[in-house]
Amino acid sequence: MVERLVLGPASVSQLAEPFDFALPTIVKHLRVLEDAGIIASHKAGRVRTYQLAVDAMAGATEWIARQRMPHERALDRLGGLLAENDAE
Repeated sequence: MVERLVLGPASVSQLAEPFDFALPTIVKHLRVLEDAGIIASHKAGRVRTYQLAVDAMAGATEWIARQRMPHERALDRLGGLLAENDAE
């Protein structure tokens, strides 16, 4: 559902379309995402529309970037050791 919302806002029925779940199950999932601050919703008449929350993934993106650097350094060191072994 989050992947679908990357394309733009969607109604509950649009989000439920590709899944073989009862609508209350979809609504429950959307409520969890909204409570987590990943998506936001607004209601116009009888239609509730969801969209990604602004900067919803900023924290996760920053964390991934911080985790990536030490791993890249370790892989660089490993590459250097392997290159030294090949040269011998």
